[in-house]
Amino acid sequence: MDDSVKTPKRKGRAYAWPAAFLILFIALLLAFPLFIQKHYLSVSLCLMAASFLPLMIRFEWKKMSGREIVILAVLGAVAALSRVPFASLPSVQPTTFVVILTGAVFGAESGFAVGALAALVSNIFLGQGPWTPWQMYGWGMIGWISGLLRSSFFIKNSFGRGLFGFLSGFAFNWLMNLWVILTVLDHWNWKGIAAIYGASFFFDLAHALSNVFFLAVFSNSWMKILLRMKKKYGLLEAESDGT
Repeated sequence: MDDSVKTPKRKGRAYAWPAAFLILFIALLLAFPLFIQKHYLSVSLCLMAASFLPLMIRFEWKKMSGREIVILAVLGAVAALSRVPFASLPSVQPTTFVVILTGAVFGAESGFAVGALAALVSNIFLGQGPWTPWQMYGWGMIGWISGLLRSSFFIKNSFGRGLFGFLSGFAFNWLMNLWVILTVLDHWNWKGIAAIYGASFFFDLAHALSNVFFLAVFSNSWMKILLRMKKKYGLLEAESDGT
């Protein structure tokens, strides 16, 4: 197909996915007081289905191989189960690290799917609750953004990956603070909001620094392994190339 035909389609998808995820987030905020607190498991499953929608659409366009499905399932399981041993250390876990690398190597859609899956599965062991959809969305967006930035300084460069991991730690926890605000505060006010964000600062910092640690120590070796697997078996080539 002519590149002039491909380019508008790629640009269209680049604008369509941010709009779709923004609408999903707004819907999550609006639905929270009315529905999520009582039916958090149902919402989690619906959000999980929505996160896999891009892969389902891609499956219709081009059949995914069993290897592609297996590698995403394995990465989702690794991201989820790696969180469990660190449960006693608040905000310290390698889940964000795995999600970032998934998006960086296999593309934005795969990163979002693995991030959402990691939250849902890990909470089977750590406890489901109204926070689960927010964690699914938070980790999903980290994986998605990592995929969008896969050719940029933030992923290609070791320092850039560390910086992205640091910012991701704060962004994820700040998103989770919104859930706390919606749950705890009867009337929103700047004093109450500032108190919640201030109280979470050291937890946010712990998440950010743990991301930097895991990325600094393990990202190069993990990326080499995942890229080798991707090249050898031709895994998710179309998605990660932006087609």
